[in-house]
Amino acid sequence: MDTSRTVAELLRRLVASDPEDIAELYAHEVAWMLNWPPGEYESTVPWVQHRSTRTGIAEHFRLIADHHVAEQSSAEVTAVLVDGADAIVLGELHNVAKPTGRRYDAAFALHLTVENGLITRHHVYEDSLAVMQAFQP
Repeated sequence: MDTSRTVAELLRRLVASDPEDIAELYAHEVAWMLNWPPGEYESTVPWVQHRSTRTGIAEHFRLIADHHVAEQSSAEVTAVLVDGADAIVLGELHNVAKPTGRRYDAAFALHLTVENGLITRHHVYEDSLAVMQAFQP
């Protein structure tokens, strides 16, 4: 599967929201990074932690789903740029934090690398301040 098709399939699976199904698109070992400032966030936003395996990736997406109001969550993809094995997905998240009921909108850029049909790099750059403000008690 080429990069464009793998990214399109990832976006489709993200909409379907099945963490195990999403994780199957990732290699067994993944270069994973969430661009958050240094700090301890596990009690407030538990999905913000280092991952490197499919199991960890499934847990990441499970935790995101568990902490947001599904009926009030969406993402808008504004561009997908592909250059060989690399892809950049640009967009905006629209979510409601389940613990506080606060809505947030956060721009994001997702850098993916695809090798042999599997994602080997997942680097996210997002508006972490908007997320934290929505989740803080």
